Amino acid sequence: MLSRLSRPLRLLAAAVLGTTLLAGCSTTGLLLTAAGIATDTSISWEIAKHVHAKLTEDDPPHCLALNSVQRALNARCEYVQGSIRASDLADTGLQGCPLSVATSDPRLWPVLPELLTKGARAERCLRSPLVDLAQADACPDFRLASAATLQAFTTLAATDPRAVRHDVFRMLGCPHARAAGLDRILVTWLDRGALEPGTLSFSPLSAAHPDLLVTRFGRELEVAGHRPESGLDSYDGTLASGFEEALRTSHWAALEWWFHRLPRLANLAPPTRGGQLAWVPLQRVLLPGFLAEPSTQRDMVGFLMGRGADPRTRLPFDPAKTVIGFAAAMKSPMLAVLDPPAAAPMLPMRQAARFEPATAAR
Repeated sequence: MLSRLSRPLRLLAAAVLGTTLLAGCSTTGLLLTAAGIATDTSISWEIAKHVHAKLTEDDPPHCLALNSVQRALNARCEYVQGSIRASDLADTGLQGCPLSVATSDPRLWPVLPELLTKGARAERCLRSPLVDLAQADACPDFRLASAATLQAFTTLAATDPRAVRHDVFRMLGCPHARAAGLDRILVTWLDRGALEPGTLSFSPLSAAHPDLLVTRFGRELEVAGHRPESGLDSYDGTLASGFEEALRTSHWAALEWWFHRLPRLANLAPPTRGGQLAWVPLQRVLLPGFLAEPSTQRDMVGFLMGRGADPRTRLPFDPAKTVIGFAAAMKSPMLAVLDPPAAAPMLPMRQAARFEPATAAR
């Protein structure tokens, strides 16, 4: 916009902008300051008012001080497709990687395709931009993404080996990603050999979203050599393990998958992160806020006990206490399910007859 103004107007605009960024002044003060700086010409009040109108017409004044990359990645500035200059990508002036900034914020997703077209590369980022997105939101609403943006996500996944991580795998198999067709990336990784057993920092079976685990793709992972036992190992990621996620979301089909292959999980799950202890699923589901759907708690307790969970299992973090003791201490309404009162002893038929009202009245 400034390039279309005459030299006196450009000088005035620059002065107004500089003063706006350095101090909070009134509009009149800004214009007077600008007129004082532009000493090589005589600027009328009419010209000054014209410049001020142009500044407020297009964008907030602070946006005019940004380079093309900064402006495109500032949610308060209007992004115009094609406005990014490749030269600005060489020195963006940003603390973060442009691709990571654009990928992590759905408001900035429209900028992604142009960043890639103009030369931005994921390898210049400290880590995969898709990892940043997955850790910001485990299942973003990819319905907000255009076809070009979805293709940009696919390009990031295909060109940056660092994207093959537990959290990204989980995100790309979540319902929103599958609805947008992004789960095809996981199939491509498998077909291209990017998921070879023993070469990863995670287990694809544990990283798979519970919905995805019980599909044909989950079976293909097992056929490819991934073992359920490896899904209990520690991994590089922040999202919960596959078993814990299935438990948290009351995903009955995925839980059946885990218990069928690893029945011991009903009573004890190993730690998946450093510094943690093993944990007892039956105790975990008693914690307020653990289950995504609290209304399923009673069904979950019954489900676990029906698959071998013992309420008298001792807790690794407090061996003196059992699940029943924990429930009693927290006054859980599930205590009656975990430790139902003993039924009254059944009397023999003849002895019971002596206490029937009709018999006693005779």
